[in-house]
Amino acid sequence: MAFKDKVSALLDEGLSQKPSLFLIDLTITDTYKIIVTLDGDNGVNLQDCIDISRAIEHNLDREEQDFSLEVASAGATSPLKIPRQYKKNIGRKLKVTTATEKIEAELTDANDEFVVLEWKAREPKQIGKGKETVQKKVEIPYSDIKEAIVIITF
Repeated sequence: MAFKDKVSALLDEGLSQKPSLFLIDLTITDTYKIIVTLDGDNGVNLQDCIDISRAIEHNLDREEQDFSLEVASAGATSPLKIPRQYKKNIGRKLKVTTATEKIEAELTDANDEFVVLEWKAREPKQIGKGKETVQKKVEIPYSDIKEAIVIITF
């Protein structure tokens, strides 16, 4: 079994023990540095990272292949990458960049194909001078999203 396949299988097994966690990225460099990035429906704590690290490290033989291992959570300012991340952030404000525009809006819905964003904007009145506040709502397919970041407010 190839090294990457073995690591991937051990990672899947470790994640199966913690169903609230999910994989964002698995990278194995040419120098056999394993980098695992996780996220969770309820966040990721230090113990989660330790448990996943042990699930991988304790089942690999350093005599067979020397490696280094890094298991971390996706940072608060990391871009969202998979639909499950969007779903867990419904109700939060996102900064979404597409090929044509940048939108700061509340994420009101997310499914496996697209996200729904809602925000208020000031636009010229239909009749007369001045501006009025209008409610905007847009569905954006994941394929159109170049980057989406949760806006953290205090």
